[in-house]
Amino acid sequence: MKIRKGDKVRVLAGKDRGREGKVSRSIPADNKVIVEGVNIAKRHQKSTSATMQGGIIDKAMPMDVSNVAVLSPSDGRPTRVGYRFNDAGDKVRICRRTGVDLDG
Repeated sequence: MKIRKGDKVRVLAGKDRGREGKVSRSIPADNKVIVEGVNIAKRHQKSTSATMQGGIIDKAMPMDVSNVAVLSPSDGRPTRVGYRFNDAGDKVRICRRTGVDLDG
């Protein structure tokens, strides 16, 4: 999966189309990501020792990775992700549109 935790992404499809956020969790086994502030659902939460107060909470739900696009660090527009090897021989992710490195 080409999208990782910490990437800034834009939602391409669904009820939150056009919104941007940061990937808080990546779930490669299910091909899904959780984006902060996007795809929020109301869930009933039982009170436990960790969260003393129960009730209805807002929870960010997973969405399919095909519905989000990584934002280019150079201009902030959505782009596809590619790979290449740098001078040290390490595999790095690159922005397909501009060729800028996404990893650092």
